[in-house]
Amino acid sequence: MSSTPDNFEPRIVAFLCNWCSYTGADLAGISRMNYPANVRAIRLMCSGSVKPFFIMSALHKGADGVLIGGCHIGDCHYQTGNHLTKKRIPITRELLGALGIDPRRVRLEWISAAEGQEFAEVIHEFVKELKALGPNPLAGGDHAH
Repeated sequence: MSSTPDNFEPRIVAFLCNWCSYTGADLAGISRMNYPANVRAIRLMCSGSVKPFFIMSALHKGADGVLIGGCHIGDCHYQTGNHLTKKRIPITRELLGALGIDPRRVRLEWISAAEGQEFAEVIHEFVKELKALGPNPLAGGDHAH
C-alpha cells in the first residue's frame, strides 16, 4: 500500500452496458443514492464491446481505475456479450500486471437495471481500493483536472 495525499480523489472511467449497468447507475442517481462523484460513465450497448485497448487507453490517459459493468451472466441482451467480457477482462488484467500496472485498477461487475444500490456500493468500494493503491503511475501525477 502506497502513501498518498489525503486529498487524492481517484478518477474512474466506467464502461457500462446500456441495458443493465448504465440503467442501474441511472437508478442510483435518480434515487439520490449517495456515492462518490469520481466516475465518468461511458454507455456502450454491451459489455462485450469493451476491448482491452479501451481499458489500456483510459489508464494511459490518466484514469486511476476502470470499471466494466455488464448484465448478469444469462441476462445479456445480446446473448453472449457478457460471456466474452467474462473471458476477456481477466486476460486484460493479467496483461496489465505483466506491464507493471496493478490489475486491481480494473474491476468487472455484473449489475442489473434494478441494482442501483449495488452500483453505489461498487463505486464506494472501488474508490476506497483505488485510494489505497494511490494515483495511477501512468497519469504522471496530473490529478489537477
